[in-house]
Amino acid sequence: MIIARNLALRKLCIPELVIPTGSAALIGPNGSGKTTFLRILAGVLSPEKGFVSINGRPPGELRIGFVNEYPDRNLLFSRVLDEIAAPLRFTRAPCDEISRKVKLASERAGLSHLTNRRIHTLSGGEKTLVALLAATIHAPGLLILDEFDSHLDDQSLEAAEQVISASGAASVLRCTQNMDVASRSGTLVALFGGKVRASGNPGEVFSTLSGTCYVPFGWRDE
Repeated sequence: MIIARNLALRKLCIPELVIPTGSAALIGPNGSGKTTFLRILAGVLSPEKGFVSINGRPPGELRIGFVNEYPDRNLLFSRVLDEIAAPLRFTRAPCDEISRKVKLASERAGLSHLTNRRIHTLSGGEKTLVALLAATIHAPGLLILDEFDSHLDDQSLEAAEQVISASGAASVLRCTQNMDVASRSGTLVALFGGKVRASGNPGEVFSTLSGTCYVPFGWRDE
């Protein structure tokens, strides 16, 4: 469970928000504070005031996977194999364990053919999938996805969903502009102007947002 209280940074202001364990989506206009909020949850940014807790602990004490919107900003190494293995190497896992987990994760995602490739030779979608594998290889408790799907076609998105499902993450929080994807989440949070406009199950939130573009087409006549 994610809890935010009296949270403030830049234009973000969240007096109180609770996101249950499981799948959740964050939606809203550009510039509404979504990325700032996700980076606070990931421990990348510190709030000016207030706090967040994840299962009763601060972000810095948890294993969190994070993938941002721009593929090249996710990647640190020149070779795909090294990128996927990096989180395990940072924790000084044994070499045989690293090799086994990288092989298994790559096979599950159908990306074994990429492991010896150079990062700069990959397409945008391939880079995103590699970044997703790297973010999930260490079995994070929370997986944060900041509009990562904006560079994926339907086939790559399906592969990404398989990686996410296989990650074992107890909670997945994704920011997306795809309302159909958002509608499949257990919890939906709408952030407008740095403030939570609505939160709850998709039906409740989309009802609140009726008349805006933040409602799936299939829901607009209901």
